[in-house]
Amino acid sequence: MKRFAPSKKKKKKKIRQPTQRFPKRGGDNWVGPLVDYKEVDLLRKFMTTSNKVMSRKRAGTSAREQHALQRAVKRARFIALVPFTG
Repeated sequence: MKRFAPSKKKKKKKIRQPTQRFPKRGGDNWVGPLVDYKEVDLLRKFMTTSNKVMSRKRAGTSAREQHALQRAVKRARFIALVPFTG
């Protein structure tokens, strides 16, 4: 009597919906930085309670967005719009 190997079930691939954290910025007609250091409320959304910048995985930003965000946070900290520590 022949025994058959157990059938392997194919895993369904998760389809990731593209999410843009800054949807109205960075288009063809956009002039200026992706994230501005003067937008303190926007910067605080991407910071933890201890005022550290969230990781890309947690914040859901792309590499370009994360780089612009980090640069804006550094500038905002330097002119005391955002505190260095919590």
